Amino acid sequence: MTGALPLCRVVLYSPEKAGNVGNVARTCAVLGAELHLIRPYGFRLQDREFARAVMDYLGGVTLVEHDSWTAFQSTLQPGERVWAFSTHATELYTGVAFRRGDVLLFGAESRGLPDWLRDALPRLKLPQPGGGRSLNLAVAVGAAAFEVQRQVGERG
Repeated sequence: MTGALPLCRVVLYSPEKAGNVGNVARTCAVLGAELHLIRPYGFRLQDREFARAVMDYLGGVTLVEHDSWTAFQSTLQPGERVWAFSTHATELYTGVAFRRGDVLLFGAESRGLPDWLRDALPRLKLPQPGGGRSLNLAVAVGAAAFEVQRQVGERG
């Protein structure tokens, strides 16, 4: 990475739903976060559902595609932190002191992150006090990214 660090890098590992990714792209555009997509996807970026969800925000987000986790991992700089969001985590995302440029990693909507990847990284979870299996991907990314904004904004 060169220049100013983005607020954070949101990374979607093998996302399946065009509408979710479009909504995540809008959130990233509003917050100044980068969006990274790791193949394979369950849709095409040319899908109408993606265009409908992203609206006219696509020009305001840095969207980077990667062929694999290894390809994405090669873009990481020394000292960059990757946080894997998972329902299998025990630590709440609000217990972390986020830093500008942190990487927020989310898995596929139907299956989350693969075990080998999830277990290799520090894991965070979002609270679900009302129960349920998991939050919608776009909602989860929004909650996490806005927490980074809240913390980084408070600390400048």
